[in-house]
Amino acid sequence: MRLRSTHVRVASVAASLVLALTACMSASSTGTNSEEITIGAWYPLSGAVSASGVPQRAGADAYFKMINDQGGVNGRKVNWIVKDNAFDPQQTVQIARELIGQNKVAAIVAANGTSQAEAAFPFVLQQSKVPILNELGGLDSWYTPPRANLFGTQTLYEDQAAALGEWVAKDGRKNVVVVHSDPAAFVKVAQAAEAVAKKSDPSMSTSLFPVKFQSTDYSPVISQLTGKSPDAVILILASPEAAAFMKEAKLQGLTAPTYGYAPVAAASTLILAGPAAEGARAVQFVKSPNDSDPAVQEFRDAMAKYEPGQPADFIALWGWTAAKVFCQIAKTIQGPVTSESLAKAYEQAKNVDPGVAPVMSFGPDKHMGTRDVQRVVVKDGKWISEGTFYTPPTR
Repeated sequence: MRLRSTHVRVASVAASLVLALTACMSASSTGTNSEEITIGAWYPLSGAVSASGVPQRAGADAYFKMINDQGGVNGRKVNWIVKDNAFDPQQTVQIARELIGQNKVAAIVAANGTSQAEAAFPFVLQQSKVPILNELGGLDSWYTPPRANLFGTQTLYEDQAAALGEWVAKDGRKNVVVVHSDPAAFVKVAQAAEAVAKKSDPSMSTSLFPVKFQSTDYSPVISQLTGKSPDAVILILASPEAAAFMKEAKLQGLTAPTYGYAPVAAASTLILAGPAAEGARAVQFVKSPNDSDPAVQEFRDAMAKYEPGQPADFIALWGWTAAKVFCQIAKTIQGPVTSESLAKAYEQAKNVDPGVAPVMSFGPDKHMGTRDVQRVVVKDGKWISEGTFYTPPTR
């Protein structure tokens, strides 16, 4: 009997050790401990799209560095691991495997790219059950219906396009051309702009004009558009391409005003287009970085301190917003910050106010925090906010 009792005690101790070891391994595997929260991201830090990836990473990094200097999230420092994917889907999948398998991240946070994230969905969301939070980019199909472990803070490009379609109609434009890059994701956004423009004013004439992605010579494009005599042009282009369009339009005397979605409203557009950008219109999902709001001033101060040399522009503010919303929601978690607790915290998050972007709310059936946008216009060489955030029409 005594021997059997000893065996029971040994078995009990062994079981306890196994449970403790399992708990430790679980905590380690999800980037959680009492001192830090490990998260990761992929960015195009090289290549043609680095003009977007570099400043966005800088904005998010500035926020994480600031919050760490202030003590972190409930006493835990944020360990944000960023890897360059060169805007390539296949590289993104490999990066996802490294971040989850080697770095043991609890989530992918504030990363960049639509097709890049989609390529990683099967491994990250489905196989590994690791959430992707606040990705820059995305499609309506990501959130309708909601996908487990996927949550967004950026107003979808289709909703931005809907706002542009309504805007040209309210401005009384009657002959509108939507110039867009040729990949499928851009086509869908362009179609949304055209559909809402026609819905807002059935008498309007609209047409789509595809151009090769990453085109640099817009001379033939402008020549063809001039023959269409548009009184407005909607640009669904990356910032360098939008700038090339504006410069060539000015050279050839095409005076139709331009209306762009958020990637057009960037400091790089102003730098590359110069005076040709004056008067350009766009929608944004953050306030102007020139705004006098204290929350925007905090962003500018942090950029100057933590990311000197990087522009405190719209794209940097995108990254800042994604990082800030993550920390605000993570702060509500009582106990370990794991993949599971982060997803649950997002589903329960209501009225999250980053100050520099719309107030956001989520739920089990609502994984996109906001649909709101704000109008911005180039005045005296700066993007200036017009009005406040508003909800675009349904598509």
